[in-house]
Amino acid sequence: MAIAKAERLMNLALCLLGTRRPLTKRELRTSIEAYLQAGAETAGAGAVDSAAKDEAFNRMFERDKDDLRELGLVIETVESFDGEIGYLARRDSNRLPPITFDAEEAAALGVAAKVWQQARLAGAASGALQKLRAAGMPVADDPYDSEAPAPHSALEPRIPTHEAAFEPLMLACRDRRPVVFEYRKASAARPEQRHVEPWILECWRGHWYLAGWDRDRGAERVFRLSRITGRVRSRAGAFTAEVPDHVTVRETVEVWAGETATGTARIRLRSGHGYPLRAKALTTRPLGDGWDELEIPYGHGLDAWLVEFGPDVVVLAPAELRTDVIERLRAVAKG
Repeated sequence: MAIAKAERLMNLALCLLGTRRPLTKRELRTSIEAYLQAGAETAGAGAVDSAAKDEAFNRMFERDKDDLRELGLVIETVESFDGEIGYLARRDSNRLPPITFDAEEAAALGVAAKVWQQARLAGAASGALQKLRAAGMPVADDPYDSEAPAPHSALEPRIPTHEAAFEPLMLACRDRRPVVFEYRKASAARPEQRHVEPWILECWRGHWYLAGWDRDRGAERVFRLSRITGRVRSRAGAFTAEVPDHVTVRETVEVWAGETATGTARIRLRSGHGYPLRAKALTTRPLGDGWDELEIPYGHGLDAWLVEFGPDVVVLAPAELRTDVIERLRAVAKG
C-alpha cells in the first residue's frame, strides 16, 4: 500500500473513531487534507472544475470506506433528520475482545521475550512483559529488570542469542531480503562468501541455525550462525526460489550431526568432557587414565560433529569415520 493512501486511510479511521456523532462527507472532506486536494489533478493546470473535484472526492471516499471495512473497521451509516448521511465508527463496536493467556502460553511469551535479551528490541520486549504482568498474566520474571526477584524454579528455559548474525538474519527472514555473509564450514580452514535467500531461523540444542536457498549452489542449505564470520549484509531484489511451506531445519541438522544413524561407532572420550556425546552413547566403558570408551550412533555428518570436540575425542572405529575426522582436522590445522 502506498504511503499516501495508508496515511489517508489512517486519518479517515481516526476521524470516524474520534467523533461522538456521525460526520457527513462534507465534514470529512474539510477535515482530511488529502480530500481537499482531490480532483485538482483531473482539472488540469487551469481553473479547477468544481464538479470534477466533487466526483474525484466521492470516488476516493467510497474506495477508502470500502478498504477500511475490508480491514475490519465497523463503519455505521446514519441518516439525520434533514436526510443528510453521516458516518461514524463506534469504539465499542471496534474494540478487540480481551486477550487472555493460559500458563503455557504466557511461559512461551516469556521465553520468546528472552530471545531479545541482547538485541535492540530488548526494551520493547521488557515493556510487553510488564504489561502482561500488570494485567495479571502468569509471566515469568522480567529478564531485563536487575531488581526483579530470582526465578522460582531452579530450571529456567533460555534461548541464547549471542551470535551477532542473529538479528540481521531474523529481520532478513521477516522482510524476505537476500543476504551475503562469510561462512566457515567445520572442515574448512577459511570462510567463504555465501549468497543466501533466508527462510527461517531455528534453535536446536543451544545453537541457532538458518535455513535458506544458497544461490551459488542452487540448493537448500542450513547454516550454523556461530560459523558466520563478519557482518551480514543485505542485498536488494526479490527471492529467486520459492519459499517452501515447511522447512525441516531440525531434521536436516539431525542428519548432519549423525542423529539419523545407519550404524555405530566406537570412540575414546576424555573423562568429564563431551556431555552431548555421552548423552547419545549406547554403551560407556571406563578405560582408565582419564578416558572412556563410548559406542555411539553413526550417521552422515558425525565426522563434522566429532571434530568440534578437538583433542577430547579419538575415533576407534569404523576406519572410514576415523579417516574423515583426521582429514577434517588436518584441513583446519593447515589454516
